This record gives sequence, structure tokens and C-alpha cells, in this order.
Amino acid sequence: MFQDYVERIENSRVYSAANETPLQAVSILSRRLGNRVFLKREDLQPVFSFKLRGAYNKMAGLSANAKKRGVIAASAGNHAQGIALAAKRLDMQALIVMPQTTPQIKLESVRALGAAIELMGSNYDEAFEFARHKAEELGSTFIHPYDDKDVIAGQGTIAMEILRRMPGRLDAIFVPVGGGGLIAGMAAYVKALRPDVRVVGVEPRHAACMSRALAAGERVVLDDVDPFADGVAVRQVGEEPFRIARECVDEVVTVTHREICTAIKEIFDDSRCIAEPAGALALAGLKRCVAREEWTGKVLVAVVSGANVDFDRLRGIAELADLVERREALLGVTIPERPGSFRTFCRAIGQRSITEFNYRYADAEKAHVFVGVELRNGRSDKEELIADLTNRRYKVVDLSDNEMARIHVRYMVGGRAAGLSDERLFRFDLPEQPGALLRYLTRMGKRWNISLFHYRSHGAAYGQVLAGIQVPDVEMEQFHAFLSELNYPFHEETGNSAYELFLGADR
Repeated sequence: MFQDYVERIENSRVYSAANETPLQAVSILSRRLGNRVFLKREDLQPVFSFKLRGAYNKMAGLSANAKKRGVIAASAGNHAQGIALAAKRLDMQALIVMPQTTPQIKLESVRALGAAIELMGSNYDEAFEFARHKAEELGSTFIHPYDDKDVIAGQGTIAMEILRRMPGRLDAIFVPVGGGGLIAGMAAYVKALRPDVRVVGVEPRHAACMSRALAAGERVVLDDVDPFADGVAVRQVGEEPFRIARECVDEVVTVTHREICTAIKEIFDDSRCIAEPAGALALAGLKRCVAREEWTGKVLVAVVSGANVDFDRLRGIAELADLVERREALLGVTIPERPGSFRTFCRAIGQRSITEFNYRYADAEKAHVFVGVELRNGRSDKEELIADLTNRRYKVVDLSDNEMARIHVRYMVGGRAAGLSDERLFRFDLPEQPGALLRYLTRMGKRWNISLFHYRSHGAAYGQVLAGIQVPDVEMEQFHAFLSELNYPFHEETGNSAYELFLGADR
């Protein structure tokens, strides 16, 4: 089965640029899960991700003539850095086409390695098409990030290293999936030499192009993908990876943002590595399968595929991980508006650490407080705290799982407006690109008034916006038609309890 890939992988040229990375046993996770867990540390590559393997293997195999003409690639991150370093090692010219939304830190990383950059398009697909045409125009070689046999073989060397290090018992290997190049190379090698080892792909729930393709029996194109794990935010798997996956991959599981953030924290706890969201996917999938199958005593490997995470995203990741692990409760509490009420309320919380406290005067009778409390024993401690506060006649709303409260409202407490009518609240995802906000406001026009607005960057491809818009009931049909034409993902939050407590118009 796929013997040609075994030969390609074993004869690959990756080690002139890439490292043979450690297979690290993680003690804390192993004890917690009741299984022996190992992390394949691809974050320790010179460009902090596995992508260097495939890029270098492809480029090293080019003819002398092709090397002279140089290479072109499209990428918003890890593939770009792999191409840039490979070109530097091979003394080749490289042009990387990157979307205009690419964060500055990634642009600087690619430039530092000596590659030329051209910014084109508002997303990866537009950059990809431009790069393909540019390569044809210049006679350069286009280096596909995943749908290429030499790239796939380069990535497959990870599996070769794992099997060499673990000749004994090995039950399953978990691999992140985007376009499919990594799992295709690894699965082809593993199933040829150790067909007893399960190969499990892991995707974000809202960027699951491989799962959808395997279920349909053919490649599908997703209408849109969640950019949270940008390293695997791909709309369609490659043709060659899909062909291999149908034969060699045992299963593909999907995970949520929260599971990914928790996995990032757990990797850090055991290794002090700060994985990017795509880099923690495999561990999140491993944990899901352990819980679902009730595995114990298994030997399991998760590939930590990369650590190119923007620093400004860490705050949001840490907040979400704490909420998932029940380390922090977010509560909306109504307290009397009178002298000493804050002190009395703090006494009610007891010896727990307060992580956040937001308040602004509302009226002469009551005040609404947004409070974060560090939990000692997870869910049980939160339930005990809420019950205790309720018994003391405080009105308590649990906002711990309220995404709007976590992302927006905690920074806006006190933003009430007297006499405001017909306000409706929406969350929008706006692309992080020049002019996106202006286009949004221009299309909104003068027909409806924007009465509330909050945006907070998380370093991702899309910015999260909370907007209050005054729309009378008689105009709701026209407004919904406008939202459809606007074509930005949105969620209505008018009935959200956090909005009613802290932002809603006084009535």
C-alpha cells in the first residue's frame, strides 16, 4: 500500500534544513488521561512548524534550470516561512504572495529570511490564484502547500521519525488536518509499515473540509471556514491528500475552539511550548477520543505542528482555556445601591480571588456588577458560590459561557443610554483588512442609526464586532434583507442576559 511514498519519504532531502524533532513524553497529561501521551515537537523546527520539511524536499529536488528561475508560493504564515528558509539554504529566489490581511509579525518573519513578498487579495484563495498566474507568467515553479507528492513526502518524514523512536507498542497517532498534506504523508508511511497503528486526523469543527470530503466520498468546497486555527483554515483538501486519506486514515474527528485553547494550555503546562491553535489540534483530538472511547493504558502520539502564534492572541486563548477548565467564573450580580454594599458583597464572595470587577452606577436602588472569580474546585465551586450569593438575596446571572460577555461586555460595563428606543444587538465577524470597517459603515448608510459599537482585536483573520442598531419593528423585514446582502457572518444578541444587565437602554 503506497510503497512509492515509503521510498520517497525514506529518500527525502529534508535534513539539510529541518531537524529531527523530539518525541516528548508528557507526564502531567499522561497521569490525567490514564494513558502514555507523547508530543511530536514540530514547533522546534527552525521556522517553528513542520512546513519546512515539505518545502525543502520539493525545492531541493528541482532541476538546476528550475532553481535558477526561482519559486513562488502563496501563504499567510507557516508555508511562507518554510519556503523562505528553504530558498535561503538553496541559494534560490523566492516570491511569497500573502493576503493583505497578513499580520505584520508574519510579514517580518518572511522578510527576515530573505524572501520577496507581494501582498495581494483579502484572503488566501485570492493570493493563491494570483501566485499561480504569476508563476506561469514568470516561468517560476509554484510550490503548493499540500497537494504535491514531494511536499507530502517531506511531511511524511515525521511518521518515519516516530516509528523509529517507538518500535514497540504504539496505539494511535493524532495529526492536524488542513489541506491534508501532513496527514497524507504520515498515514501512507504508517499504514505501509505499521498497519496496526491508528492514524486519526483532527480538524476544527467549522473548518472540517476533510471530514466532509470523506463523508461525501469526494472533495467538497466549504462555503466558509472559521479562521481561528488559521494554519488549517482550508476550504478544500488537496486531490492527492484526499486519495491517500481515503485508504490510510482511520478517522477524522472535529474539535471546538474551547478544546483547542485547553490543549494549548496543557501543552504549555507540560512542555513550556506555546502552540498555535492549529498546533494544538492533534492533542485536542487525542483527548476527545480518549474520553469517547474510555481508553486507558494506551500509547498515543499527538503532533504539535507549529508555534507561530501572535502574542496578542494569547490573552483570548488564556481566557477561554480558564473558562473551559472552570478556573474562573464570570457573574452578573445585582447588588443594592447604598453605602457599604461593595464591602458586604466582597465578604459574601469570601476568600476567593477576584479576577475582575466592573461596575457603574445605574439608578438609586440597585447596581449591576460584572465580576470574575477564581475557582478552587471547578464547576462545584461555582455552583456553591452562586447558591451562597442567591441565599444572601443577590440576583445572580452566570455569564461564564456567554461568549458575548467574555469578548465584549466585560469591557463595556456602564454603557447604558437613557431613553434609547428600538435598539437591537448583533455580533459581526469583519475581515481584518484595510477599509473593512468603512465598507461596513458605508453599506449601513444613513437608514439605521448605530447606537453601540465595540471592536477588540484578537490577532486573527477576522475581527469581532458588537453593534447596537436602532431598527423599528415595522422595518425588521427590510433590515434582515440588508443583513443578507451585507454577507458578514452575524448573530443577534438582543436577548442576551449580559446585554440586558449592563448595556440595554434604561426603561
